[in-house]
Amino acid sequence: MAGHDGGRNHEHTVLLVDDNAQNLELLEVYMEDIPEARVVTATNGLEAMNTVAEDPPDLMLLDIMMPKMSGFEVCKRIKADPKTRDIIVVMVTALSETGDVERAAECGTDDYISKPIDRKTLVDLVRSLLTTKARG
Repeated sequence: MAGHDGGRNHEHTVLLVDDNAQNLELLEVYMEDIPEARVVTATNGLEAMNTVAEDPPDLMLLDIMMPKMSGFEVCKRIKADPKTRDIIVVMVTALSETGDVERAAECGTDDYISKPIDRKTLVDLVRSLLTTKARG
């Protein structure tokens, strides 16, 4: 298969960002369905920014409502920086309120998903976005 590197187990890095430990755990379990993805986690926006600076992921699932720095602010900063703007950002909204979706779009998010998160929907979305990114 063209472009497939069989020598590595993990072809992609996915950063999960949520201040709620149970949500983070659930996302980690769901991501087990994507064995080609290496999963890293952050529990707030500042931690997410530090992780992005040290080890930029291919994709991040980013909770909106967090202390210290909201998902909107994290997304805005990532998309404003030429070094990190190609990171795929999927915002996780607690409510599918139009306002949240519009704000997420304004921040430059690539996609969004609403809680409660359906496992298959999430896995399909992440796979699709990573495949598209891999193709360039």
